Amino acid sequence: MSQPAQPSPALPAHPSADAVLAALDPEQREVAASPLGPMCVLAGAGTGKTRAITHRIAYGVLSGAYQPQRVLAVTFTARAAGEMRTRLRDLGVGGVQARTFHAAALRQLHYFWPQAIGGAAPEVMSHKAPAVAQAAASLRLQFDRTGIRDLAAEVEWAKVNMLTPETYAAAATAARREPPGIDPTGMARLLEVYEEVKADRGVIDFEDVLLVTVGILAEHDDIARTVRQQYRHFVVDEYQDVNTLQQRLLDLWVGERDDLCVVGDPAQTIYSFTGASPRHLLGFTKKHPKSRVVRLVRNYRSTPQIVSLANLVVRGPSGQARSHSVQLEAQGAAGPQPVLTAHPDDPSEAAAIAAEIAERVAAGTSPADMAILFRTNGQSEAFESALAERDIPYLVRGGERFFSRKEVRDAILLMRGAARSDDASKPLPELVRDVLVGAGWTREAPSSGGAARERWESLAALAALSDDLVATHPEARLPQFVRELDERASAQHAPTVQGVTLASLHAAKGLEWDTVFLAGCSDGFLPITMADTAEAIEEERRLMYVGMTRARRELRLSWSGARTPGARATRRPSRFLDGTTSILGDGARAQRKSTRTVGGGGRNSLKPSLPAKCRGCGAELTTAAQRKTGRCDECPPSYNEATFERLREWRLATARAASVPAFVVFTDATLTAIAEAEPTSESDLSRISGVGARKLGLYGAQVLAVLGGTDVAEVVAGAADGDAETASATTELVD
Repeated sequence: MSQPAQPSPALPAHPSADAVLAALDPEQREVAASPLGPMCVLAGAGTGKTRAITHRIAYGVLSGAYQPQRVLAVTFTARAAGEMRTRLRDLGVGGVQARTFHAAALRQLHYFWPQAIGGAAPEVMSHKAPAVAQAAASLRLQFDRTGIRDLAAEVEWAKVNMLTPETYAAAATAARREPPGIDPTGMARLLEVYEEVKADRGVIDFEDVLLVTVGILAEHDDIARTVRQQYRHFVVDEYQDVNTLQQRLLDLWVGERDDLCVVGDPAQTIYSFTGASPRHLLGFTKKHPKSRVVRLVRNYRSTPQIVSLANLVVRGPSGQARSHSVQLEAQGAAGPQPVLTAHPDDPSEAAAIAAEIAERVAAGTSPADMAILFRTNGQSEAFESALAERDIPYLVRGGERFFSRKEVRDAILLMRGAARSDDASKPLPELVRDVLVGAGWTREAPSSGGAARERWESLAALAALSDDLVATHPEARLPQFVRELDERASAQHAPTVQGVTLASLHAAKGLEWDTVFLAGCSDGFLPITMADTAEAIEEERRLMYVGMTRARRELRLSWSGARTPGARATRRPSRFLDGTTSILGDGARAQRKSTRTVGGGGRNSLKPSLPAKCRGCGAELTTAAQRKTGRCDECPPSYNEATFERLREWRLATARAASVPAFVVFTDATLTAIAEAEPTSESDLSRISGVGARKLGLYGAQVLAVLGGTDVAEVVAGAADGDAETASATTELVD
């Protein structure tokens, strides 16, 4: 059963301005009733921010404050823009431009390019990876597919922060950016060559759409004036996710005017790795001193039990609400308490969740009303397998786009043909289903799962969409339905597909379900191991908050003690749950062990410590060898195999020269740790466990030479003059 939405009076077919306001709660009404001037809306999760801003636009148009074609509403996803257009249409307001930053900029780029630059605008690359790979190859840098993807992400970060090859290195160092396999100076050079590759191909990338539009507006006053005459009123949704480049473009659009309404939630800032920053939202009132600030705090999405848990998590260990955060106030009916469940390992966790979902489906719950959320895409496979074993339909968020699927494209083509002969003799939903049968659809769902079930669900979603259209426009016929599908395809506003959603927490932003299974609630996943600064940890906290607030009625949290069956249970619950024991029980408390030091006595005889964590899965490291490498035994090594083999070759030659076992030079664990850390100085090398002052003096220069690419034979030969001394010292290590 869904959590009831915000109650509101039904609007007439052609609502008046007053009727639009009557549909809102007091805070939403404050947003809508002031359509002119600067406004900052701090809107918590599930508080109806889209409702507030679409009604604000509708009120502005219906009251005469706006001309609809003079309004530009900007958001971050095509789906959100499509939803906004649909809501405005249902409010009786047409002509408003609701677009993403990139879609709006691309239209302007194509329109003004001939005037500003001449000729036709260049093609936009669909993917930058091939150009990045070509740039890396020209610099004789070798990266695998994952490495190229990481480099492409770094290119995007540099561009949205408006960095050039000349300014990148300093900014990346200050931001502690560490693209794998390349230093900031090398990355700066790659950026330079990447731009040359694009120029040779005569193309631009996704970020260039914004950059070039910014350049045109900044350099051509006449074009900037034209844009500002066209758009006089601006609304920006998800403003906490604006990056430096988007803010610059927005400033150029707005100009000297102040008719700007921004909407966002600092507690949902989860994209800082892309360059997004809440500073624009938090600093809005300083930039616009006359702005009105409205806080939307009434949560209509989730039960009071879910809201209470989410509030505890977002507050953090201090228990104090941040001055800029929104503490949600639940408005819905009570529901079940959130539950935290521990499992012995990852497959057990996936199987248990699939079993519970199967029970709910058997009891009549729609699979589309449930979702499994997790921190990383790599966690998806276990849940896909567990659901497939039980023939439960599912869809992976971020997979193939709905309107790109072959069965959907074929069905729309058939409907376009049938629309020419629609004589209104059948109700639209019945006619649509007849056409879908011609496309291979059956009125009863197939008993099997897999691809066949997924195709069936896609076509069933089209049938359900015809029901929705008739509910709002009873007179609609097949030609209108085809237009609706075309508009949704253009906006990537997909209908709901009947399947359990599998999604990462980032991909789940902006979505909601009756029941959410939030899996992997352990340190190492939440927070992710790579989060090694206070700022990064807080973003991970916000990510868990976002996941919790996707649930309308039930929230089921879980974690597992180990990755694989039979492995040592070394994980612990997420530290973000420490303050939630009043709701989730003592099982939510992350247990911290105390270790007694050898020898006893003294004030340091009991030394509290946090066991080291595996940088791969987050498991606690229980042996000295594991702590040296920073990995548990189950995670694969992350070193370059060629580097490790060269180190082993050097160790063997050194050990033979001293007539001692190889482990006396360095143990396997220490050698692995050196290969993974790839130190570049004796200072870095000395920080690795197992490399003491004595061994640093004996082997430090040789190890660094091997890591620096010097041939092993040359390193060994260069150390030949000191062989007697080194051999003697090495023998002492054995003795």
